Amino acid sequence: MTYKAVVLAHTNPYKKDKRNKDTRNSKKAKGLNARQKREMKVFQIKPEQQRYELFLPLHDLWRQYIIDVCHGLKPSSSPQFVQQKLLKADFHGAIITVVRSKCPSYVGTTGILVQEFKHVFKIITKEDRLKVIPKRNSVFAVEINGFVSHIYGSKFEQRSSERSAKKFKVKGTIDL
Repeated sequence: MTYKAVVLAHTNPYKKDKRNKDTRNSKKAKGLNARQKREMKVFQIKPEQQRYELFLPLHDLWRQYIIDVCHGLKPSSSPQFVQQKLLKADFHGAIITVVRSKCPSYVGTTGILVQEFKHVFKIITKEDRLKVIPKRNSVFAVEINGFVSHIYGSKFEQRSSERSAKKFKVKGTIDL
């Protein structure tokens, strides 16, 4: 009579077992969800920090950034080239002016862009007031070294991170 051996369980001491993994190493740091961000007021600027002169260094940084993006912004550079670069650029720190809007009280408002959301710009004016201006049905002007560019807010209704990756199609603009 011959005996057969049956191996019920085999463990390899050199191989890590996935089931017995250490739980301390498997936990990853998680970010905050939207409700927690609202409760902590992450995106709100405190009233004592709503001063125009605090954001002037941000504007200086933005000017350097935009000149680098547009490759020096020479007078000989074509407006189409500059417009293409501006479409994908970040505007935090830019001095923008509302040129046209469906709501006439917004027209003429000028300030440094502090926050950009999908549907609104938050700008700080020289009077140290934080204004929330909707992008839809508004036209904004941005001036860089004498070159004035108009931004149609209805075509610009995206987050800046989404806009930088998007391909824009050449279409005629619809006036307000």
